[in-house]
Amino acid sequence: MPPEDPAGRGRPLQSAPHRARGPAPVRRPDENRPDPAELYAALDLGTNSCRMLIAQPKGSQLHVVDSFSKSVQLGNGLEQSGRLSRSSMARTIGALKICRRKLDTHEVKRMRLVATEACRRATNADEFIRLVERETGLPLEIIEPEEEARLAVVSCAPLVSTKTEQLLVVDIGGGSTELVWIDLTRVPRHDRARAIMRLHSGFQAGADSPFPAAKVVDWISIPLGVATLKDQFRDVTDDAARFALMSWHFEECLAEFSPYADAEGDSDPGFQIVGTSGTVTTVAATHLNLRRYDRNKVDGLSMTTDQIDRVIRGYLALGPEGRRNDPRIGRDRHTLIMSGAAILQALLRVWPTDRLSVADRGLREGLLYAQMSADGVLDDGPY
Repeated sequence: MPPEDPAGRGRPLQSAPHRARGPAPVRRPDENRPDPAELYAALDLGTNSCRMLIAQPKGSQLHVVDSFSKSVQLGNGLEQSGRLSRSSMARTIGALKICRRKLDTHEVKRMRLVATEACRRATNADEFIRLVERETGLPLEIIEPEEEARLAVVSCAPLVSTKTEQLLVVDIGGGSTELVWIDLTRVPRHDRARAIMRLHSGFQAGADSPFPAAKVVDWISIPLGVATLKDQFRDVTDDAARFALMSWHFEECLAEFSPYADAEGDSDPGFQIVGTSGTVTTVAATHLNLRRYDRNKVDGLSMTTDQIDRVIRGYLALGPEGRRNDPRIGRDRHTLIMSGAAILQALLRVWPTDRLSVADRGLREGLLYAQMSADGVLDDGPY
């Protein structure tokens, strides 16, 4: 029987078209090569980037075997036209063909390959999904905002402090920003990370359980990310004015989020923000003055509101040309960093903290944790 599609539709992974002709390569035995039966893959196709991880379970953690990340700008022009452009789709198909080759090389059978805000909004998204399947054989699915938020939360569970009683997880994407507020006061300290992991099955998971569970107070998906917010203010030429307008505009969109009404603007020692996005990791890399990005130094780093404000003020002082040439920001990020910083500043204006945890992880890791948890292959140990 063909392998089942992990999204539950029972469809086999189609053979990729346009294969080069010739004899099949002879595989040499490699003792270090992971067993394909242990491998899982997760692909996140967002408004800006196409990213994939191939990993295997190791105890209660993931061991990454291979990865891929490329800026494809799928949402380019979407704000104006409401459609995915031909050039954006072509760039993305090219990246997905590379992902397909990696999946074939590692013989991965269990995977989830998802698309988010750009495909949710595009009027020609169904046409694009069919094109992806025809050109690459990959079963790409568009997920709803709640699942995207839920998976981002799950990925950040290992970074949650045992002292945290109120948690805000923020995922700043290219086309949308997800916020999830979680009350952990009823959960014993030693079980808080695991309680968050259990939310992969739904934000109401454990609500009827006799055991203490993480309570999702509220969550929201705001259709503004680093690309869409930048596009809305592209006609404002003054750099500082554009930044201020973006930040206040984003804060106005928080009115529907119930914890916003209760915010007092004071730092709470039992409160923690976990930020997962290219914006947050770039701010952290700048704070550490990293000329070459190092995930081991960034992931899990704790920053204060004052430290983040100092970095953002530095970005404004650099101006567009200075940001373009700053190696700590990077060529793929320099046009988007100020819209992301505007979102981050708005959040910290409302909820100042001495503990913003930087997460170099997100939807892909959440997809992997969810698949592995469902299969029961992760140890129930400390995260």
